[in-house]
Order: sequence, then structure tokens, then C-alpha cells
Amino acid sequence: MLSLPVPLDVLALILALALDVALGEPPNRLHPTVWIGNTVAAAERVAPGRDAATAWQLIYGATMAVVIPAAWGALAWAVSFGLLELHPLAYVVVVAALLKTTFSVRMLHRVAADIGKILAAGDIGEVRRRMSALVSRDPSGLTERQAAAAAIESVAENITDSIVGPLLAFAIFGLPGAVAYRAINTLDSMIGYRGRYEYLGKPSARLDDLVNLVPARLAAALLWLSTVVLPGMRGGPAWRIMLAHHGRTESPNAGWTMAAMAGGLGVTLEKVGHYRLGDPAPEPEGTHIGLATRALYLTTALAGGLAVGIIYLRVALV
Repeated sequence: MLSLPVPLDVLALILALALDVALGEPPNRLHPTVWIGNTVAAAERVAPGRDAATAWQLIYGATMAVVIPAAWGALAWAVSFGLLELHPLAYVVVVAALLKTTFSVRMLHRVAADIGKILAAGDIGEVRRRMSALVSRDPSGLTERQAAAAAIESVAENITDSIVGPLLAFAIFGLPGAVAYRAINTLDSMIGYRGRYEYLGKPSARLDDLVNLVPARLAAALLWLSTVVLPGMRGGPAWRIMLAHHGRTESPNAGWTMAAMAGGLGVTLEKVGHYRLGDPAPEPEGTHIGLATRALYLTTALAGGLAVGIIYLRVALV
């Protein structure tokens, strides 16, 4: 096999990041995350109903949480192995294309930036209509500052789920790790919430919490580094608020990056009735969204550099 001075996974990672910045998301029919979601939906359709015993819902939910990520991870391993046997170039190109679908920087930036532009135009009605693409809360009563806060919160929280988590999983476990991570995150987003899926989704929610324990804190640390060097952001308050307020959210992980972002921007990020991060400080304005997306890109670059280092270490230890 062709010997290269640079590990193939490093080349694949760099190409995947370039594909994301240049092209964004592929069509849904060609998107592996959508395929994973279809798998979850199919398993959900035959799941025990809300009238079923709690134990059966938990058992079925735990089975989904284990089998679906494992199956997709195994498929990714088979594809990776086959590509390595075929040709190094085929491995780099295809793995890069598949890896790109496990994270999303450009789409997150564009959706948040669009909210910022519409806020600048003063069209709060259009902002409320667009907010459903970023947040799950009811946007109908959001003020301009609350909408700006919600957009910034989404950017901050997704630094873990949509960037650092999959890149770290790829760096340690290769493509199977990134795909399995995305499957776990997809399960959590689809069934890991309270209500109808209080017990069916509980295993997925807890597994997602577990796998994000390290990525969330690493993402917050990288975001803090970004606030240190970016004009208009403040590293000292970012560090202080991150440590003081990260526990105010229901999730054990989401508060880390959101608190760091609040401190770095010098604003309060609040979801009414749930959490308030960064206070005492004013609510953000639309212009703060641009600063948040700059931090998003720099944090992505730092995460990519860290992932490259981990890949080199992994290769050296094999």
C-alpha cells in the first residue's frame, strides 16, 4: 500500500472541513444523518406505546440506544476497511465526504447569520418564523433581544454537538466513532426528551449526556481560548462565567459552552423559566450574533488542530 508522510485520517479531516466551508450540507436524500434519523423513526414506530410498562419502554429504549449507533458504526468500519483495501485516495475522499456529514459549521453559521440580518432589518415577525430552524422553544413571543439570545445559545450549544464531539470521536476512533457519535446525538434529539418519551428516550438521553461529558468541557475550553484572542470578546469574564454558571442548565453539558459564550460576549443568555447565564449583564443585540459566529469558526479551527494532533498520537501508538 502507498506510504504517505501524513496519516490518511488527517488528510480526510482537512478535506472534510474544507468541504463543509465550501459546500455545506448535501441533499437530504444523500445525507447519512438523515438515513440514521430514518432508522430511529422506523424503530420508534414499533416501540412500546405510552400504555406499556415502564420497564418495557426502558428496555426497548436501551436497545435502540445501543444497537442503532453500533450498527451504523459497524457499517462505517466496513466502508473504511473496504476503502483502505481499494486505494488510499479513495479512502481519503470518501471518508472525508462521510465525515463532513457528521458535523456542520457552515449551516449553523448561515442560519444564525440570517437571523442577525433580519433583526437588523427590524422584521421581528420573520425572525420568529425562522427561529424554529435553530431552537425548539416557542418563538411566537420572543422579543428582538430574546431572539438574538436564542440564536447565540444555539451556536454555543452546537459547538459541542455539531463540531467538537464528532471531530474528537473521529480523531480517537476514526470514521466509525464519528458516525456512532452522530447516531447517539440523533437518537437524543429525536426521542430523548420528556413527555411521550419519558422512559423510551431516557436511555438515549443519558447516553448522549455520557458521551458528551468530555467534548462539552473541551469545547468550552476551546471557546474560551477563542474569546481571549478575538476582538470584541473578553477571555476573563468568559472563564469566570463558564465556571460559575455552567451548572444552571438542566443538561450537565449544554451550560459549559453557553456560559462561556455569555461571558465572552458580556451578555446575559436566558431561556425564561429554565436558565439565566452571564448575569448581571445586558441582553444581547443582533450584532452579538456576528461575534458568536466568529468564535464558532475559530473554535472549529482549534478543534480541528487538536484532532490532527490526536490522530498523529493514535497512529504513533498503533
